[in-house]
Amino acid sequence: EVQLQASGGGLVQSGGSLRLACTASGFTFDGYAIGWFRQAPGKEREGVSCISSTDGRRYYADSVKGRFTTSINIAKDTVYLEMNNLEPEDTAVYYCAADREIRGWAPPSEYDYWGQGTQVTVSS
Repeated sequence: EVQLQASGGGLVQSGGSLRLACTASGFTFDGYAIGWFRQAPGKEREGVSCISSTDGRRYYADSVKGRFTTSINIAKDTVYLEMNNLEPEDTAVYYCAADREIRGWAPPSEYDYWGQGTQVTVSS
């Protein structure tokens, strides 16, 4: 069965760090773009980052640029999101998703597979 598993969320103080992981099962990341999205209560799901499995090209939302870093370990079918200097505004459920088309930055509707999400809460 094709699945994505997101993990690593938790409760941190403002200025703290977390590392999220997204692991594939039932398929491999080869040929996919892997994105991170987040959704806070009452808000639209927004893109956070995206990484290409083919060339490692990365994209970031302006709101996280310089603070978050996404990376990929092809051998382990795992994508990471390193989140540093977290702010309360980063509080959301974070989802990883895989898009079989390498198209750069793309909206959620373009992604084929989704993880279950992991909660990130940043306190003041």
